[in-house]
Amino acid sequence: MEREFGKLNPNAPEALSRFAFLIGRWQCEAKVMVAPGEWQAFEATWVGRFILDGYAIADEYRMTNPSGDLIVLGLNFRVFDATKQIWQIKWLDALTGTWTDLGPEELGGVKYDGQSIVYAFKEPMVAHALTRATYTNISETHFTWRGEASDNGKTWTEFMVVEATRDE
Repeated sequence: MEREFGKLNPNAPEALSRFAFLIGRWQCEAKVMVAPGEWQAFEATWVGRFILDGYAIADEYRMTNPSGDLIVLGLNFRVFDATKQIWQIKWLDALTGTWTDLGPEELGGVKYDGQSIVYAFKEPMVAHALTRATYTNISETHFTWRGEASDNGKTWTEFMVVEATRDE
């Protein structure tokens, strides 16, 4: 597994291990709200690796519609800036060729409360202005990703839930 997914560099910032749960292969069921109270299920995969000699994490997310067509394909790059004590997380949307900053400091950065990781970002693709992402229920074999939408950064509405189960 180490050869395929890399390993954390012992000299990397300790905080990088916060996202180490993503390392490996995950099968996902993604539910997206298509109308108020109406959810549609999609299949997805999430594959995480340590890259750049274990100083960064790259995790690929892909989601298909019920017909098997690819509707989301992208890669997160996660590094921790030990000097500034902040996360630098970027999402590359392969289908549009666009980059998005995840968890920028002006939106509160990346927060960890001992059980969940939360950050917000300016939404480049959908109708709402901001998305808040929460990783919770984190274990060796499972995690949940929740997406909440907001137009003002004060009130949030859940619009997507991904249940990820480790692929053996």
